[in-house]
Amino acid sequence: MAQTDDAIQAKAEKLAKKFIITDTHVDFPYRLYSEKFKLDDAHAGIPISSEKGNFDYERAKIGGLDAPWMVAFIPSSYQADLDKAKVFADSLIDMVQWIIDRHPKQFARGDSPAMIEKNTKKGLISFPLCLENGCPVKTLDDVEYFFKKGIRYITLTHARDNHICDSSYDTTRTWNGLSPFGVDMVKEMNKTGMIIDVSHISDSAFYQVLDISTAPVMATHSSCRFYTPGWERNMSDDMIVALAKHDGIIQINFGSSFLDSDVNAVRDSNKVQLNRLLFQLHLTAEDPAAIKIAERFKADHPDPYSTVQRVADHIDHVKKLVGVDYVGIGSDFDGVGDSLPTGLKDVSMYPNLIAELLKRGYTEEEIEKICSGNVWRVWNKILQIAAQP
Repeated sequence: MAQTDDAIQAKAEKLAKKFIITDTHVDFPYRLYSEKFKLDDAHAGIPISSEKGNFDYERAKIGGLDAPWMVAFIPSSYQADLDKAKVFADSLIDMVQWIIDRHPKQFARGDSPAMIEKNTKKGLISFPLCLENGCPVKTLDDVEYFFKKGIRYITLTHARDNHICDSSYDTTRTWNGLSPFGVDMVKEMNKTGMIIDVSHISDSAFYQVLDISTAPVMATHSSCRFYTPGWERNMSDDMIVALAKHDGIIQINFGSSFLDSDVNAVRDSNKVQLNRLLFQLHLTAEDPAAIKIAERFKADHPDPYSTVQRVADHIDHVKKLVGVDYVGIGSDFDGVGDSLPTGLKDVSMYPNLIAELLKRGYTEEEIEKICSGNVWRVWNKILQIAAQP
């Protein structure tokens, strides 16, 4: 007898509490920076409970989230001054540490799977740290510097080519893949036990990383190009196969632009129509009159969202292509703005994805792998390789 939707949802909520859930990309630190978060009493409660954004402690507990990777995001503008980039990275890392120190009954560091498992048994939410855009790494010694500060993966670049490698968003192709420094940095990351994040990098850079790295790598917040043909930011089937052969993992991004080209087409059309309307009225986007017109236009032409079902489609695609051992969750919460899919609007909603997987016949063992088991396998292997003499 088939289970009812309510029964499946109830089971999903139990599994979300039973299994460790790690989400390998949550842009909470940069969101706080953008909101002018201060390390003082007036702001101390925001990480616990907030009506803004996609993450806080209370919602994470509802959703069963145990280990959100806290992202120190470095905008491409900092690439013009690498010393300044390092100072900014340190400030975001220090912010996360301040939150942990201020709320020791809620949060803890998450430097390894073993540490996170211990924290979870105590009811704590762990914060593994990561660096999105490697531009603060000016010298190879900086890899160890950031590792000692708690950073456990580095996304090699972001929206523009940097001194490490080319970006999937850029068309300059400065290095046609990795720079000479980038080649050395990949090797140094292997030695240090630092996870290499291949999200955001160009296809050429990706294949070069696989050729050089002696350890598995992660695409910590990417999705399948199968559903967004021609968009290099997502991963092609050939790349996913190559990643799996290297024992790496792709973590599915929840942003609608990552999930569905049909949704993107409507969103892009709305943007073009609005810009054309403002142009015809001789208005810039910042004009007070333009703001009111834009609000009315958006009310009449709402942007569509993808769905939790489409996120499950991406997981299905990876499973069919290479197996369930090579896929997980990298939501990009607090990083993709107002584009999150229906049913996955914040960190309280992971059970909705688990319920969808249950409806599709995923076993509990498979779901546990997607929640954290696959990440643990890859992460532990990277640490083991680094520990070898």
